[in-house]
Amino acid sequence: MAKKRKKSNRSWIKETLDLKPDHHWEGPEGYKIFVAGRGAVRFNVPQKWVFEPQENSFKFMDNKPPKDDCCLEVSYNHLPPRDDWSFFPLKHTLKKVMEEDDRNIIERSEVFTVKRQTAKIVWCEIKFIDTQSEPRDAFSRTCIGIGSNIQCLITFDYWADQAEQLIPVWDEVMRSLTLGLYIRDPRTGLAFPD
Repeated sequence: MAKKRKKSNRSWIKETLDLKPDHHWEGPEGYKIFVAGRGAVRFNVPQKWVFEPQENSFKFMDNKPPKDDCCLEVSYNHLPPRDDWSFFPLKHTLKKVMEEDDRNIIERSEVFTVKRQTAKIVWCEIKFIDTQSEPRDAFSRTCIGIGSNIQCLITFDYWADQAEQLIPVWDEVMRSLTLGLYIRDPRTGLAFPD
């Protein structure tokens, strides 16, 4: 298992740890488990995808740039303690953010809600025409989640003609997304609630 540790100047050090024989890490075949902040954010991502830590986020791509055709990016924040974040207008906030997107949008989806006991998760999708090289239809999905005093933002951009093969990746990210379930020892995968 590889673990990235942040230094104060926001550069990353890669550290590899051996998993204990009785570890509790389990993911579907073909996927690896991504964990940030000791469990602040966790989800499954395709095993062979390329990982690139950014200054304030984490990127996963199907290939190394410039040969990548899609990009999944996640960032998260610790929220101030509050009795109940469930009343935060997450759906309205996401809808407003997506309405302000300045790409050449040709379609907008409704805002979808992912049911979780300990988190509030919403996402939506836009279809737009990407004109960076030659005009091409693309999709962008955006997810905002709040739970256990963690707020995450996940975006996923991909070409429209690859939707059939890439939508299952998004579905697995949403299915496995967990917020605020902290890991005591990364070699075992044992989690404890916040």
